[in-house]
Amino acid sequence: MVRPLAPRGRRLMRLAALTAAAVVVGLMTAPSSGAAQAPAPSGIPGVDEIVSSANLKQVAHLPKTGPFAESFNTDWAFQGRYAYGGNYNGFSVYDLRNPKAPKLAAQVLCPGSQNDVSVSGNLLFLGTDSQRTNDSCVNEGSTTAVPGDRWEGIKIFDIRDPLTPKYIKSIKTDCGSHTQTMVPGKKHDPNVYLYISSYNLSTADQPNCAQPHDKISIIKVPKYNPKAATVVAAPIVFPDGGYPGTPGHTATSGCHDITVYAEKDIAAGACMGDGVLFDISKRTAPKVITTVRDTVNFAFWHSATFNNNGTKVVFTDELGGGGAATCNPEIGPNRGADAIYDVVGHGKRAKFEFRSYFKIPRTNTATENCVAHNGSLIPVPGRDIMVQAWYQGGVAVWDFSDSRRPKEIAFWERGPISDTTLVLGGSWSAYWYNGYIYSNDIDKGIDVLELKDYRTNIAKFFRTDTFNAQTQENFLRW
Repeated sequence: MVRPLAPRGRRLMRLAALTAAAVVVGLMTAPSSGAAQAPAPSGIPGVDEIVSSANLKQVAHLPKTGPFAESFNTDWAFQGRYAYGGNYNGFSVYDLRNPKAPKLAAQVLCPGSQNDVSVSGNLLFLGTDSQRTNDSCVNEGSTTAVPGDRWEGIKIFDIRDPLTPKYIKSIKTDCGSHTQTMVPGKKHDPNVYLYISSYNLSTADQPNCAQPHDKISIIKVPKYNPKAATVVAAPIVFPDGGYPGTPGHTATSGCHDITVYAEKDIAAGACMGDGVLFDISKRTAPKVITTVRDTVNFAFWHSATFNNNGTKVVFTDELGGGGAATCNPEIGPNRGADAIYDVVGHGKRAKFEFRSYFKIPRTNTATENCVAHNGSLIPVPGRDIMVQAWYQGGVAVWDFSDSRRPKEIAFWERGPISDTTLVLGGSWSAYWYNGYIYSNDIDKGIDVLELKDYRTNIAKFFRTDTFNAQTQENFLRW
């Protein structure tokens, strides 16, 4: 959902965008005139020491508090002046009226990992992928072997008043909901849909999660009657079982994450052993257009991001499951990295063509979990630039306009949590929202970063009223 501009305001915004874009293109071939560049690595910061390039600075920080202080922070969703931050114990609501002085506005205690969040209108969707004793917000982890006595799936909250979210509905799904993607209905469709990504990496059946789990669950949510939400389809994505896996390379068993570009009726799935391009012109029956595998360098296909034209996809490899130290010379630049694929051809003939890898150029210590994780585009017309979380590797801004020669243009990093013990932490998700970068740090809380760079300054002209990273929109239509 996008906040509409008045006709005159819309014309002025378009004129400003086009004018600024022309300036950006002109600068691309001109000297930087002293503009900040990401410096070469120069040593490793000490415990909790903050280092950054000159063009990316922290402007605010809020530590975790209350019942969330001892549990992991996870993903983000944004709407209006509020940010909704997931946590293994529920979700927090932050007031971003002043991005340089964010405030904790509310906390909803509702245990159940990962508590992945997305928003649409007056609704917030919360994903649970750990088996719980019941579907309420007063629950515990379940150890019973009886599937009927376990619950995992999606919870729906009414956020008409963001300060007092109300729990209104649950939907149980096979294997729970590790991540979930909000998919807007097509024109005149009064529903939104949720693509539920989950998986079973074991070789045996588990309660609520029988093998083979080669499908996604699709929930239809009537906008005006969300209590009627239900699973309406569970298409088999991999009828042949997908990639069988080899040592160090995960077999396909469902998908980890799906990113949709609804305007173009396409989606990209990161499905552990396979990268997938879907046709989602029929929301309840996505069809696989093409798949791709990297049996040399990719261990776990984790997430996907389109460029604004929908002609490229950045896939991430979560080598080590997010808990290992992989940003070091021993692992190298092509593992635990991003892979950039061009989408060539059209319609049913579209294919992925590999172009290059990108990985942060800084060496992390053996006590820092560091690997490619969640990020989003920065709205820069004519360029492909994104911000991305790297756990304890920090936050990176990088340009993949030239698919074969990606480069980092800014970074911000907090030093290791410990210099003696590997401790899970760092930025889980780092997203651009209305002029600032918001990082949800697993251990430390939230960080707000401001990017000042001639290549991205135009992005501050673009405003949206709702942002879910896995539901991409054409930012030129904001």
